Amino acid sequence: MISANIFAQELKLIIENALREDIGSGDHSALACIPKEAKGKAKLLVKEDGIIAGVEFAIMILEYISPEMVVDVKIKDGEKVKIGDIVFTIEGNSQDILKAERFLLNSMQRMSAIATKTNSFVELLDGHNTKILDTRKTTPGIRAIEKWAVKIGGGENHRFALYDMIMLKDNHIDFCGSISKAIEKTTNYLKENNLDLKIIVEARDLKEVKEILQFDNIYRILLDNFNYSDTKKAVDIIGNKTLTESSGNISDDTVVQYAKCGVDFISSGALTHSVYNMDLSLKAID
Repeated sequence: MISANIFAQELKLIIENALREDIGSGDHSALACIPKEAKGKAKLLVKEDGIIAGVEFAIMILEYISPEMVVDVKIKDGEKVKIGDIVFTIEGNSQDILKAERFLLNSMQRMSAIATKTNSFVELLDGHNTKILDTRKTTPGIRAIEKWAVKIGGGENHRFALYDMIMLKDNHIDFCGSISKAIEKTTNYLKENNLDLKIIVEARDLKEVKEILQFDNIYRILLDNFNYSDTKKAVDIIGNKTLTESSGNISDDTVVQYAKCGVDFISSGALTHSVYNMDLSLKAID
């Protein structure tokens, strides 16, 4: 995975770009009717049950806009919330609060939905030795906060991007000519470029699983769209030679059955690409 420093840089870029996009030459609605020196207070109100996420990110947004902003956190990231809960209150310049409002809400609503969805998988997998992973199926430009939300919900991050882990999927294998050729070329590439990256290889059937096992430098085998029976057979064949991952249209209804097959990880793009934003609002306090 990427370093904490790179992750922090990603978050900073998200904040800078989102505020540039939203504010532009100025928040003319607020500039028109709110005095420049006016002070205000607002609360983050929960309007839907779930897992709250994005509190720490909201603080980063507010601090970026104004270091003078005062935030009183009442509910932390990862905690369960219910309708009517107040997550935090903000005190500061009224125009600055309004500048932050939409970006803050958009981020927290998205992050909370992802954390809630992830947590539902985590609870289903309770008692099994299988961990839930996200994927690269994220919203362009805000991957860092979506993957952060997965962690808040109790899940694990897969690779962050194309540069922090090798993942040989069907197209890599087909373009290269075979699994063996793809692994051999990848191994040579890593040596030639002095790179220390883990290698995951996707298998489409049991024959490909056996071919992958001819190599001893594979970190994990991804069992793509395997049924339960073949997943169990693959896990038995692989044993302790490498880690295993199931992927491919795995839902709430099927995740436990795949876990029972003995895989180490289950990855699901649905954690980030198929969620509906949690209903939250920022309301002024008289």
